[in-house]
Amino acid sequence: MAAKGQGSESPIDLEGMLRRALAPVEPPEDLAVRLDETLTSLTDLAAEELEAWELAAIGDPRRWVDNVARPAIAAAVGAGAGAALVALRVHQSRGRRRQKASDPLDYAERTVRAVADETRRLLDR
Repeated sequence: MAAKGQGSESPIDLEGMLRRALAPVEPPEDLAVRLDETLTSLTDLAAEELEAWELAAIGDPRRWVDNVARPAIAAAVGAGAGAALVALRVHQSRGRRRQKASDPLDYAERTVRAVADETRRLLDR
């Protein structure tokens, strides 16, 4: 039996293996659209759940789990999905903002305005 490193075994191309394993993968073209639709659906469902919540039912402690936990979960899901939706939409428009910006500070200001505008649009629905 030959000892390691004496040529009887083929050398492992660790660098090549890492390069192939860590190669960038292009996401499907419709991923952004599907993600936008899913996040929009989640925010809509959360809003519907919150609208259905009856404040009068809070007075009955036996129903607190249903009448407090569900709206709290809906609010958390809606807020998370809404924040992700805003981030996705702002990210999608970064190229246009970068082209219009005169310097990095202008780009940052445009990005903050885009976040505020998208948040306003989402809340107005």
